[in-house]
Amino acid sequence: MKWTDTLDLAIALQDAHPDVDPRNVNFVDLRNWIMALPEFDDDPDRCGERILEAVQLAWMEEED
Repeated sequence: MKWTDTLDLAIALQDAHPDVDPRNVNFVDLRNWIMALPEFDDDPDRCGERILEAVQLAWMEEED
């Protein structure tokens, strides 16, 4: 997965952290959790606030 795979990242995060409310996750933790996903393979420097926000929003939609 790459940073642009927001929906796939959101689903993987939901599976990896089922007891976490994505609304309460800060961007530092979110970035670290994404990079820790076994399927994730992208340059850490390509991540920005907009990407993290998109992933967080997709994760919230998956929760609902």
